[in-house]
Amino acid sequence: MANSQNIELRDAGMWVTCVRGKEAKCISEVRDLFEEYVKKLYPEAGLDVADSLAQDVGIEDEITKELEGLQKPTKAPLFAPVKVDMDCVVFFKTRPPIDPVSLAHEICADAAKDRSLKRTRFVKRLSPVSLTTRATESDVDELSKEVLAPHFHQENGARKFAIRPTIRNSNMLSRDGVIKQVASAVGPGHSVDLRGYDMLIIVEVYKGICGMSVVGSDYDQLKRYNLAELYDPTRKPGESAENSKATADESHD
Repeated sequence: MANSQNIELRDAGMWVTCVRGKEAKCISEVRDLFEEYVKKLYPEAGLDVADSLAQDVGIEDEITKELEGLQKPTKAPLFAPVKVDMDCVVFFKTRPPIDPVSLAHEICADAAKDRSLKRTRFVKRLSPVSLTTRATESDVDELSKEVLAPHFHQENGARKFAIRPTIRNSNMLSRDGVIKQVASAVGPGHSVDLRGYDMLIIVEVYKGICGMSVVGSDYDQLKRYNLAELYDPTRKPGESAENSKATADESHD
């Protein structure tokens, strides 16, 4: 994590969508949430995050200072926010031993089990990124081979998969082109199943950077890692609050 102010090649991390105009508050919420779960999941790693936060400074001023690199911890933090030129979206870099996929899944699985654990107001969807590269066809091909290998290129048996790309502020790659290229990289012996997949391949393109990760079959059950929906499910037309809660609870049994 040599430069926490930009998304670099071979970075890992998490895209987080949020309420418009609440990006700074979202960063604060995500930082607190990650700190809690990193301590839980990686107790041996140590956590060099909170020490860089001054308690007598406004949170938005503190975030600005952190992003500008005016406060530099003695060692690279396990996670750090990155400023991106988009509304409603923030990005957090992570470094080992953090696995962004495991981190996102643990947070969302806990939210699905017990909504009383709600501790965010402005965070919406978490989109883990295992690795990034340049948003070119040749680089995406290499990225696909590296990220997909543990899931599809070893003796794991035939698997059903789906691919969901998101492209933001970029015209370097097309949605259809990404789907075809990544599907080709999955290799033989596996089949596409958009609803009943065993593994879901997430592709995130932002400007000249492409990130990728592979999540499990409960991704849709966990509301596509949307914390806002897990904590407070959107009611269907004509559905009461009690019925909405019951439906949500049943979906996670």
